[in-house]
Amino acid sequence: MTEDEVLSEFRASGALLEGHFRLSSGRHSAHYLQCARVLMNAERAGALARALAAKLPRDLRALIDVVVSPAMGGIIIGHEMGRALGKDAVFLERPEGVFELRRGFAIEPGAKVLMVEDVVTTGLSSREAIEAVERAGGEVIAEAALIDRSAGEADLGVPFFPLVQISFPTFAPGEIPDELARVPVTKPGSRG
Repeated sequence: MTEDEVLSEFRASGALLEGHFRLSSGRHSAHYLQCARVLMNAERAGALARALAAKLPRDLRALIDVVVSPAMGGIIIGHEMGRALGKDAVFLERPEGVFELRRGFAIEPGAKVLMVEDVVTTGLSSREAIEAVERAGGEVIAEAALIDRSAGEADLGVPFFPLVQISFPTFAPGEIPDELARVPVTKPGSRG
């Protein structure tokens, strides 16, 4: 899938939003990618996952034991990546603010993990999820995501394979341009 084809899927599903958004990272943007909307169609979600899986080098795919994704945003694409790779897919939750495995999920000691996210902006959630996998005994060997909003700047500490890189500008709370500040802010993400 080309970048234009991926963005076309987001537009077709009403998943590319414009306004004033406070992102999970705490930064502000005039654009928001609501991945839940693009992934709500199982055929579309599967096609995106297959395209993302195809971006992974063959030798890396052969090493993966399990797919792990952070809740909430990564659950659907993580599940579909598990299907595309023929691997189990589990997810992390933050019941007390720190990622952990729950629901009887476990990672075998030394298991090679592919971390899967929907969108990476600063990489903070990814790094926190990678730390949780390490605490659980796994080794994250790479991360894959539908969208890299960091324009290649996010340092995850592991090889990173996004389906698409997008560079919509983001702003720290004290640096919001006047034209964006005049638009009421919404917080559409899953992290409060």
